Amino acid sequence: MKDKLIIIVDDDPEMLSSVADCLKHEGFNAKGFPGAEELFDFLEKETPDLVILDVMLPGMNGFEICRKIKKDEKYKGIPIIMLTGMHRETDKVSGLDLGADDYVVKPFSIEELNARIRAILRRQGKEAPEEKINIGSILEIDLKRYQVRLNGAEIELTLAEFKILALLASIKGQVFSREKILEHLWGQEKIVIERTVDVHIRHLREKLGEASRFIKNVRGVGYKIDEDSK
Repeated sequence: MKDKLIIIVDDDPEMLSSVADCLKHEGFNAKGFPGAEELFDFLEKETPDLVILDVMLPGMNGFEICRKIKKDEKYKGIPIIMLTGMHRETDKVSGLDLGADDYVVKPFSIEELNARIRAILRRQGKEAPEEKINIGSILEIDLKRYQVRLNGAEIELTLAEFKILALLASIKGQVFSREKILEHLWGQEKIVIERTVDVHIRHLREKLGEASRFIKNVRGVGYKIDEDSK
């Protein structure tokens, strides 16, 4: 993972400098920016391997920046870790639902942040190179491009929603527990309540329209793809 480019966005100069210096010490290529304008100017020139994004920023806040990145075809595959002082579960779910890959609550140790970064980069390296999964002849999942199409029309999903759908579709008919889904999304380094999965599934079903019938809840166990569902 040496020389992986990590971008930190935080309007606190001391925090920005401290995190960047620590990540450089860990072998990463780290750059810091105070806000959205500087970040997006940089993204026009270069694509980082991961973005660490503070929630409380002047102007465009971290949630808004995350939403913009994940809606842009050029940037949507960039992993994002949110830095937040918010402890409410609903605030954490909001960031994850926008497509963030993880969150770290302030104050945090650089060891914790480093572990989260490495876990995400390892998972990124395991993504399937070129593969498409078809479900019921109407739904297509493009694992390389992170795209889902229903009857040929692209459906806009968050990264978390895409990963859940891809996991369920990877072995059709197999029931995946909520714990397994959480581990697939964020690894064992993270602790999130299991109802977070239900929130993502609900939003995923809303976006899939007629294809939502393929996602089945197995009461007390988890979720599966039932391709034969009518």
